[in-house]
Amino acid sequence: MTATADTDTRFAAVWALLDEQVAAGRFPGCVAAVRHAGRTEVHATGRVALGDSAPMRPDTLFRIASLTKPFGGVLALGLVHDGVLALDDDVARWLPEFIDLRVLTDPAGPLTGTVPAQRPVTVGDLLFMTAGFGLRMDDSPLAHEMWAQGVSPGPLAPRIPPGEFLARLARLPLTAQPGEGWQYHTGSDVLGVLLTRVTGRSLGELVAERVTGPLGLTDTTFWTAHVDRLATSYTPDGDRLVVADPPDGAFSRPRVFESLGGGLVSTATDVLTLLAAVADGGAPVLDAASAAAMTGDRLTAAQRAAAQTFLGPGRTWGGNVEVTLDRTDPWTTPGRFGWTGGTGTTAYADPSLDLVAVLLTQRMMTGPHDGPEAFWSAAHAAVTAA
Repeated sequence: MTATADTDTRFAAVWALLDEQVAAGRFPGCVAAVRHAGRTEVHATGRVALGDSAPMRPDTLFRIASLTKPFGGVLALGLVHDGVLALDDDVARWLPEFIDLRVLTDPAGPLTGTVPAQRPVTVGDLLFMTAGFGLRMDDSPLAHEMWAQGVSPGPLAPRIPPGEFLARLARLPLTAQPGEGWQYHTGSDVLGVLLTRVTGRSLGELVAERVTGPLGLTDTTFWTAHVDRLATSYTPDGDRLVVADPPDGAFSRPRVFESLGGGLVSTATDVLTLLAAVADGGAPVLDAASAAAMTGDRLTAAQRAAAQTFLGPGRTWGGNVEVTLDRTDPWTTPGRFGWTGGTGTTAYADPSLDLVAVLLTQRMMTGPHDGPEAFWSAAHAAVTAA
């Protein structure tokens, strides 16, 4: 079953691709939304779960995982613009757990080989992921200890309270001096805890007051009582899809940790609205300068080189979004910004093509080559065809 704006659409080939992927069993269903040249279309196809379940609808809810990060970038930069905090502030002012940090002399070596951090971690380090901590995709002692302590990034939010999360993380050494490298994800979760301590408000309250409320978004939250609208989340296991989180699972009740790195549920149209607002200059959630700062290259050459081992060539990092520097794939152009979530969600804005597009599925990604490349290739072709 599909729901499309109308049949006279230049995105017919994109919708057909998604219908084919559902029919082939890649995922039970999905919802996509695009805005191009002032026109918005939404396409829902398949079902919310395997079997004879309800059909996907434009308002179906998904766990958007790391697509939470752009919402966090807007929140943080809005607070910076209002003078609540500054990018060069020492985070230990609010996070005393991060006083007297240590740094590994060898990132792959024993946890006992450390030296003192040469400077404090700043707010900007958290936002731009240059704090010296984050995802480890290796067999190092630190990677194992992060998993053992429950502070290693995953597709769902941490399962321990924010204070305990910070305490456990701060007891571990950094893998690089603050400001010298780039590591994915963890800075966003620490940033979320920081913002709650700075403001005395929960992340749910802050996101509602400063991001989703002004944009008129009613479906983007850290948990939902509308479990009848929440798609089942699956993990691929060979040729099968295994339930990772059911509708009445982790997101059906208030979370012990509201994760700014990956904790929101949302709809395709809500995510589209957020990215479109940033692409259009930021109003009503950011001023134009903050929107430009969010979507520009915020890394030094050394940080960018470190980031590209994860992001890929020709890409850099802005204010909690990936930013394209060079065209390295047929569907990328310089200035394109957005991100992809491990639960099977992706959203980018391409100002040069006047295109904003979102695809939400319920199939978790298994690796860097298990993503939405076919969707982006088709979307790019749809708007560049003569």
